[in-house]
Amino acid sequence: MEIEMTFTNETNEETYDEEYFTHIAEVIFEHLHLDDYFIVELNLVSLEKIHEINRDYRNVDRPTDVISFAFEDDEKEAEIVREAGMPRDLGEIFICVDRAKEQAKEYGHSYQREISFLFTHGILHLLGYDHMEPEDEKVMFGIQDEIMDKLGLKRGE
Repeated sequence: MEIEMTFTNETNEETYDEEYFTHIAEVIFEHLHLDDYFIVELNLVSLEKIHEINRDYRNVDRPTDVISFAFEDDEKEAEIVREAGMPRDLGEIFICVDRAKEQAKEYGHSYQREISFLFTHGILHLLGYDHMEPEDEKVMFGIQDEIMDKLGLKRGE
């Protein structure tokens, strides 16, 4: 497995670095038994920036915590890329650092746990997981919990 990550921190906040998020991505891909060459773009952004992205691209006029833009929307196309041995450019994730800090306090756990959870959530969306239907939510959230456990970042810690 190889991971190429483009990491941008658009905030003035000191936070985790590219190496930290690359490690989480490795844990996710290993947990899902995926052994490809992955490309992921991660952007840590302000409340104002994520609000703008949410409004402009999702028509939701409010800030959110994480937004993912998957590049592999077509499973046939993704399969062709895998068969050709080309890198899988999964897409782009935007995480709002301000919301991560707020939610960490709200949920009673660390900022590390929250930002790691949001990144995991974003990666799973890039891989095609969703939580629109109750059964899909159960699967996706179950995987998230398993990954958080592997990272040693349980709820409430």
